[in-house]
Amino acid sequence: QVQLVESGGGLVQPGGSLKLSCAASGSIFSIYAMGWYRQAPGKQRELVAHITSGGSTNYADSVKGRFTISRDNTKNTVALQMNSLKPKDTAVYYCNAHIFTWATDRYDDYWGQGTQVTVSD
Repeated sequence: QVQLVESGGGLVQPGGSLKLSCAASGSIFSIYAMGWYRQAPGKQRELVAHITSGGSTNYADSVKGRFTISRDNTKNTVALQMNSLKPKDTAVYYCNAHIFTWATDRYDDYWGQGTQVTVSD
């Protein structure tokens, strides 16, 4: 069984910063990719940022230059530093990981429970 636990969401003013963290635990053999997605009310879930085990990153155009994804392979954690936040960044942010487990003997996608980020005056 695998769990992804997120932390770090909250309320911030426009122009402010927040850092999200996510830790994966359980019967993990390896993690290929980890990432962050978000879903605003009435909208589809979208990719925010993605990082592979080798450190290759990919960002949504809307967050390039403002958000930075990082990962600690030794601790199975991924973080998202969000700077210059805008009201349109308001959403529930979900951690995602592509994990190979002993139990399934294959890679599967796992999701955290989500953490609310609200950017408002």
